[in-house]
Amino acid sequence: MTRWDNGMVMMKTTQMIPLEQIDLLDDTFSVNFLPDLKSLRSSMKEIGLIQPALLRKKLGGYQIVCGFRRILIMKELGKPEIESKVLEEKEMNEFQLFSLSLHENLTTRGFNAVEKAIALDKLIHLFQIDPTIAIKTFLPLFSLEPNEKILKTYLSLVQMEDGMKEYVLKEEVSRFNIRKLANRTPDDRVALLSLISFLKLGENRLREILTLIEEISRRNQCAPREVIQRPEIQAILFQKELTPSQKTERVKKALMDLRYPRMHQLEEEFVRIRRDLHLSSNVSLHHQPFFEGKGLRVEFQFETMEEYRTILSSLSQLADEEEFQELIQSV
Repeated sequence: MTRWDNGMVMMKTTQMIPLEQIDLLDDTFSVNFLPDLKSLRSSMKEIGLIQPALLRKKLGGYQIVCGFRRILIMKELGKPEIESKVLEEKEMNEFQLFSLSLHENLTTRGFNAVEKAIALDKLIHLFQIDPTIAIKTFLPLFSLEPNEKILKTYLSLVQMEDGMKEYVLKEEVSRFNIRKLANRTPDDRVALLSLISFLKLGENRLREILTLIEEISRRNQCAPREVIQRPEIQAILFQKELTPSQKTERVKKALMDLRYPRMHQLEEEFVRIRRDLHLSSNVSLHHQPFFEGKGLRVEFQFETMEEYRTILSSLSQLADEEEFQELIQSV
């Protein structure tokens, strides 16, 4: 059916349609989200319109089937009309027109992740396509694996706020993390966005941050947004002198302290005692990672034999220090 419809459209003659007669607010067949118009605008300025728009007659004007971006740019350029092929109102049903629009866009530009989500959502909820058909036919069309989990992931993405959708596109967020974000309430996602947009997060670090917030929320029986809005977290975000990477490390440390309060207490005690030892700047003292296991590790740097002897002498005197003995007992 689609082949015949496409052939029928190809044979239609074009005509000039005034932009004022085209309903720009009717997005029935549109899946655009943050379209990149730069290259298309540049091309249309230089050589004009190459591919006519496809419109359908409707009461009082025309409905856009294909060519939303082209029509938008023509309007930006101050053009009064656009070359178009026009379908009669009853010539094709709406699902056939939407399918035609999808195929046309896939051959000319492709879709980003959010646009795929919008398309799948419209197929199921607007055009009433059975989910099993969407999985078998349209997921492969969008270069997606044909399974129910993938469909549900993209349907959850379309329900998110525009700001979070933009973040998903910009950061190329994985499907796993999309599902974690989708499990949050709208208010929690808004709070999450206000946090993660300040940070430099790769895929694994984003997963860590989301997991920590989720675990703290569950442990403290509070909403994720309450964790994010804690003063120690907010204070980090608004330190202008910190880079996004530095903010990321400090936020993770603050969340770790909230997630593991006992370890945080041990860390604070360790730092206090180590400070009281007044160690030389080229000597450092470390506990076992996460305080798992006994023992301390000493590291030092030197350039001359004299510095080496001085460091060894100062370390040998630590055994007599009450604070050092306390430190050994505490770990």
